[in-house]
Amino acid sequence: MIDFGADALEVAPLLLGAVLSHDSPGGEVAVRITEVEAYLGVGVDPGSHAFRGRSKRTASMFGEPGRLYTYFTYGMHVCANVVCSPEGEASAVLLRGGEIVSGEDLARVRRPTAKSDHALARGPANLVRALGITLDEDGARLDAAPFALTPPTKAAREVAASLRTGVSGAGGVEPFVWRFFLAGEPTVSPYKRHPRAGSTESRGDTPGMQA
Repeated sequence: MIDFGADALEVAPLLLGAVLSHDSPGGEVAVRITEVEAYLGVGVDPGSHAFRGRSKRTASMFGEPGRLYTYFTYGMHVCANVVCSPEGEASAVLLRGGEIVSGEDLARVRRPTAKSDHALARGPANLVRALGITLDEDGARLDAAPFALTPPTKAAREVAASLRTGVSGAGGVEPFVWRFFLAGEPTVSPYKRHPRAGSTESRGDTPGMQA
């Protein structure tokens, strides 16, 4: 079992190889998680939505661990995080990529522009779209219908780490090597450095969390 009461840095690599399933009116899709990013809380992580404190948008991030924190980004996408740490501490793991292990036909319907099966859930917005997760499921428990999260049943492949992709400001450079992925997996998205990574900008709502 994964202890979601631990902080996101501890939980993030443990999620690699876990299977997240979502049963929606259209059917069920399951994804084996291959790429994640850790984000911490108030005053600690300049790449985190919670950096400047609690807001209406981030309320679920401050809530009970083991739930979803979902948000709308760029006026068109939904992204999903797993809430970690004791309630009130606001750390979360962004689900960035995965391999469809069941419900592939439905995932293809939801992702008609995907150029290959490997791309169906590669990237945080694509993963959410393939699973059929909605913004209204913000705060949903991962251990209760319509969700199920199965921890890895065997040792995952080699875990690699890098800077978080697309994060501007101080959160996009060292020491924030907080992106974890399964090495060699074709479902892992490429690293992209934000043009303002390391700049004086530190808004607490950066593109790294797909804000």
